[in-house]
Formats: sequence, structure tokens, C-alpha cells
Amino acid sequence: MTEKVLERRPAIVNGHPVSDSEMNGRMASAPVRPNRRFTSGITRRTSIRLFLTCVLVFGLHFATNTVREIYPALSLADHFSFDVSEYNGLHPDIFEMPGRGVFINNNPGASVMGAVPYFLARPIVDSIVGRVNAQRAAETNAQPQNYDSIYPMAREFYQRSRERGFDVKFGLGAAITQAFVMVPISALSVVIIYLILLHLTGRPRAAATLALLYAFATPVFYRTAQLNQNLLLAHFALFAFVLLWRPGSAADSSKRPFYFLAGLCAGWTVVLDYSGLVALTVLSGYAMARWLGSAPSERSFAQLGRFALGVAICGAFLMAYQWSSFGNPILPAQNYMPPANFSDAGYQGFSLPSADLLFDTAFSMRFGLFVSAPILLLAFYFPAWLRKGTRILERREIVFIVAFISLFFIFCAANQFGRMQFNTGVRHIVPVVPFVFLLTANVILRMPVIIASILGALGTYWMWCLTMYRDVEQGMGIPEAIKNITLGGFQLPWLNTIERMGYVQEASALPLLALSAVLIWIIWNVDGNSRRARA
Repeated sequence: MTEKVLERRPAIVNGHPVSDSEMNGRMASAPVRPNRRFTSGITRRTSIRLFLTCVLVFGLHFATNTVREIYPALSLADHFSFDVSEYNGLHPDIFEMPGRGVFINNNPGASVMGAVPYFLARPIVDSIVGRVNAQRAAETNAQPQNYDSIYPMAREFYQRSRERGFDVKFGLGAAITQAFVMVPISALSVVIIYLILLHLTGRPRAAATLALLYAFATPVFYRTAQLNQNLLLAHFALFAFVLLWRPGSAADSSKRPFYFLAGLCAGWTVVLDYSGLVALTVLSGYAMARWLGSAPSERSFAQLGRFALGVAICGAFLMAYQWSSFGNPILPAQNYMPPANFSDAGYQGFSLPSADLLFDTAFSMRFGLFVSAPILLLAFYFPAWLRKGTRILERREIVFIVAFISLFFIFCAANQFGRMQFNTGVRHIVPVVPFVFLLTANVILRMPVIIASILGALGTYWMWCLTMYRDVEQGMGIPEAIKNITLGGFQLPWLNTIERMGYVQEASALPLLALSAVLIWIIWNVDGNSRRARA
């Protein structure tokens, strides 16, 4: 019986023959990769859980503040117009242009986004508002309703809004725009941070934990409570960055930058606020660097053209808004507003950077970024993100992040209106938060687990206190919120408002917080796929 001898052929790797010894060496040194379908399933479930957790917690901490972005949102939904004449006199940033109308001193991006869900909810809102106002009109002997607040301006605003029949409408408008704009977009940004860190580290649990830290230990938590263009700017800058970066795609040449979508997101930052010019400038530089860094065979000027087209679409929208509202497509709303505090400095409040305002933007006890979110101080440990053996980010992305953060701080130091943040908390510098956090995450990943856990818990509690107790104008500023919550108990901003309006007495936030804790436990512990597999 003759034994057949099989011819052994060399293995082929990347189109080249590899000997047995080389192949064995490659296999020994190669990392063990888990099943892709299994890991993608875990990633998808974790992303959904993160999203639902954020939606629940962000929504529960809704703040009823009637911010200036709400007025054009309501007017757009009601009249398809940016003219806010019916709300004239209710906000200091509302101004009148004779012969043209009444407008808000702000870019329209956040209001446009808020107008969409409010328009869809209008039949319900109009029905509720009409019923309440009719009932009040019928109660001829009713006592005047007061708003129990320590702030005279808050009491005056509530009284004037109630007299004009807008108080319920404003509350519902704030709730709708927060629930259907701020909450889902902030939750999406948390999921994106998770996916970024997962790609960079390959550690699912660490990535999910850090994503939760980003959600609840940074101003993302604080600012998601109400419609806010600064946080939306942060989100859209992050979206544009990720669409250009495509982290984790180095081994897959098919995953190229989404230039057009990145251009739309970058351009929309300017529609949200003129500080978006900083974001657009740095993102444009990063798009060019990303383009130059690709293989010559994969580059085309059409890619940069798509990015420019996305930016141009947003620019055309902003110019059309300014032309239709103010009669000039170039000059912003600030050019037409009446004199206000700090508007005499430079051009309508924008002057050369001030050292004291730069320091306050970072460390003020009322609105400083690193006092509001102390965990972000870890980003200052630059050896962790500069040393090649310890960093999770490549040099190109680090250069972008440092440039973005630095230029935004300089911009905020030149914007003299930033001095008025004492009554709103951290705000103008919020767009840098996702990028500062990426540097912070790099440091946390190198720390002992017990120390990182303690710092994370303290940072989350600190920000939670600020989110629950938002009156930082009086007393010690930010520490006042920590003291008030620690000694006085948990609060919910919207519940406080209802109590101050006299609709409830001594309402407790504990039952709602306990119910939320149960729901979060269910989100993270009930696994339908595992249950079906066992069946």
C-alpha cells in the first residue's frame, strides 16, 4: 500500500508567501480576537443600555428654565416665523427692529431644532394651554398666584408670563424641547464616547464606565437639563470630529471619513452660535490633515469639496436667516441689539482676550469649567497623553484636541459677556467638554482601579449636586450647591418649580429617584437574548 504524500504549500499573507516558522511566529504574537458577531452583539446591547440610562436620568433632571432659545422655537412652530413680537419684554435678549419685527439676540440653530418636536406636539399643548387659561378666566375671585423664589426677577417673570397666559406654554415648551432635542442628542454623544473608547482600548467595561462618567460627571449632565446651544455645539463638534476620524478604522481602508456629513455637523456649530467659528476652523484643519494623511490613491479633491459643501449649506441657511430677519446676510444679530452690559467692550462685547476672564472661565467658583467638573482637572496630567507608551490617542488627534481646547478658551476670554455667567453656571466653555474628557480618560485608564473609582464617584456626586441645585448666584457659588444637597437632601429642578408655583406641597424627589434606580437596574440586568437562549 503506497502512502500519499501531500504537497505543503506556503501560507499567503497580504499576497506574499510566508514560511512555516514565520507563520507560527505571527500566530503566536497575534492577539486572540473574539468572535466578531459575539462582540458586536455585546457592543450593541451596551450602547442601547447606555442610551436608555442617559435618557432616563437626563429626562428626570429636566429644568424648567425659559431660556432665550425657546422663544424663536415657539414662534417658528406657531407662525413659521422668527419674529417673537408676542413675547416682547419677557427677556432682556429680545430686541425690536423698527419696520422688521422683534427678534432674539442669538443664532437660530437650537431654536430650529426645538421647533420640530414642539410643532408636532402643538395640538396637545394648545389644548392644555387653552383649557388652563379658560379656567383661570372663569375664576373671577381667584387669588393672585405668586412664585415662591428668592430671586425678584424670577418672581417678576412668572407673574408677567402668567398675566399674558404664557406660563404653562413656556413650561410645556421647555419640557418638549429638552425631552426630544437635548436628551436624545446628549445620550447619543455618550454612546459615541463609549464606541470611541472601546475602539481605542479594546476594554468594553472600562469604555462603558468612562462613558457614564462623561455623561454624569461633566457639564453634559448639567446643560442637558434645558435647551442650550453651547452643549449642542459640543455635540455637533464631536460628531464632525468622529465622522472625520473614524476611530478604529486603520485596519479597514473602506472606512474613510464621511466628509459631507462632517461638513454639515461642523457648519451647524456656527448656526448654533458664532463661537462655532472656532470649532469650524479647527475641524477644517483636521479635515485637511486627515485628507493629506490618506494614501494618494484614495485622495481626491472631491472629498474636500464634499466637506466644503456641507459647511456651505449651513452657511447659506444662517445667511438666509440673517437676511430675512435683519436685512443683511453677513452681520449677526449682535450687530443690531441695543446697548447692554459689556456690549461697549470691543465689537459688541467681543474684545482682546482678558487674563482674568480666562482664569474665571477655567476656575471661577460660579462658572469655571474645572470647578464645575473637577474630574476634568486630570486632563492637565499631560505626560499620560504625550508619552507614546501610555496614550490612547494618536499625535494627529492630540494636536486637534489641544488646538480646539486652547482656541476656545481664548475665544471665551475675549467674549466679555462671559462675565455674566454667574447666574447661569458653566456655559460658554462647554463645547470643549468632550475633548477635555478624552484627555481625562487617557489619564484615568492609567490609574489604579480603586483610585479611579473614588475620583469617579466624587466627580459624579459633585456634578449631580449642581444639576439638582441650579441656583449658584448666591452665597459661595458652586460649593453652595454641594452644601445644599448634602445637608438638605435630593431635589429635582422641575419638582422645585411646581412646588414654588403652589401646585404641590413639600414634594419629595426620593420616590422618583428610587423608581429610576430600579429601572436602571432592569436596563442593565435583564437580557432578552440570554433568556431566549436558555429557553
